[in-house]
Amino acid sequence: MEEKITQGEFFNRVYEMVSQIPLGRVATYGQLAFLAGFPRRARMAGRALSFAPPGLPCHRVVNSQGRPAPGWTEQRALLEKEGVAFKENGCVDLKNFRWQLF
Repeated sequence: MEEKITQGEFFNRVYEMVSQIPLGRVATYGQLAFLAGFPRRARMAGRALSFAPPGLPCHRVVNSQGRPAPGWTEQRALLEKEGVAFKENGCVDLKNFRWQLF
């Protein structure tokens, strides 16, 4: 059973995880939700990022297929500048660029 926390507490947990994603790596929304203690809350993690404070490397977060956020055309350029490679289908190569904690 998931613990009870406020939306703000969840958002802050997600922000803490995002701040730890290393340069040249990406995490998925689901991965962030899992690390925050709520493995079935990927959409809520995405919502948290829509309210993220300035300076957080939100460009390092993609969906479970490695697809960048819709409508954020700069995201791909920011990731490529960090050395993140994309596959022909436009998705990040998660096999090689996903952030692995363990």
